[in-house]
Amino acid sequence: MADHYDTLGVDRSASADEIKKAYRRLARELHPDVNPSADAAERFKDVTHAYDVLSDPQQRQQYDTGGGTGFGGPGGFGGFGDIFETFFGSAPNGGGSGGAPRSRTERGSDALLRVEVDLEDVVFGVQRDLEVNTAVLCETCEGSCCAPGTRAVVCDICHGSGQIQRAVRSLLGNIMTSSPCTTCRGYGTVIPSPCPTCSGQGRVRATRTITLDIPGGVDTGVRLQLQGQGEVGPAGGPNGDLYLEVKVRHHDVFSRNGDDLLATVEVPMVDAILGTKVQLDAIDGAPVTIDIKPGTQSAEVVTVKDRGVTRLRGSGRGDLKVGVQVVTPTKLNGSERAIIEQFGRTYSAPPPYFSQFHQGLFAKVRERFLNL
Repeated sequence: MADHYDTLGVDRSASADEIKKAYRRLARELHPDVNPSADAAERFKDVTHAYDVLSDPQQRQQYDTGGGTGFGGPGGFGGFGDIFETFFGSAPNGGGSGGAPRSRTERGSDALLRVEVDLEDVVFGVQRDLEVNTAVLCETCEGSCCAPGTRAVVCDICHGSGQIQRAVRSLLGNIMTSSPCTTCRGYGTVIPSPCPTCSGQGRVRATRTITLDIPGGVDTGVRLQLQGQGEVGPAGGPNGDLYLEVKVRHHDVFSRNGDDLLATVEVPMVDAILGTKVQLDAIDGAPVTIDIKPGTQSAEVVTVKDRGVTRLRGSGRGDLKVGVQVVTPTKLNGSERAIIEQFGRTYSAPPPYFSQFHQGLFAKVRERFLNL
């Protein structure tokens, strides 16, 4: 790798002003707008990189000392290892001669999305297409972070270690400590020509469509994990996971109690007395027959087996539980009233009285409707 001072054509003792003047002279000569040749473009990058290092006092000092403090060469403390590593087995801040540079490639972040579904959808499950705005792999550099035709180069400050060693005086003498290289940020390499599409990130924001298979039996608050469907990581790292939090929308007719569906059917008084069969369309779209026994009372529950929600964990379906509400007529014509009065004279019913309050499943159904 060429020496930065030779690249700019200045002595190692050159002042900051001399370095700046040398850079400006070479930049005017090699700038792509002035000199379109490929060789000039490559030299312009080298000149710019050399100026970036030598114009920063801290980076220049690190460069002049070979990325260290002068103790790492022959005859220095580096010849027999880091004192911290000798006494304690590792250097402060995770440094040391055996430390490895950071990897640019990292796992992507997990993402949480909320999806609303209808109660009908969770009876058997549903497939849904969902648009997600997330980070995807950059197609230009394919995650390398470099412009096409270029690559990352070894950092000439830390020489690829990602760490800068410094000597700290203490009671034990000169102790070597390590910290991430500020030039390459601990990666050990620098990218002279970042990808213009992703600005050297290896990923871009984009909207993509994900096909979701929402299983039957999910309920509000359930989270589904889709492995590898989250954001792609920096520098083309592996995708994180996508979590979906389900919310089931309210239904005007049916409600839910676990895997069971609850509903109410209104039955005329005469049908409740004599009994009848009622055929209605259930939430799954298929007809269901409700058998009203003779003498059915309000708040009684008719259970239809296996017409509820598919069990999320297990097999089969829950039940459909239908609460009966007997409807008493409020308007009677003369002949209808006469018939009811005749029935009342012949039917020996007990007088009204307070009875024990009955609780049961229908109490839950009724309570739910009262709270709507």
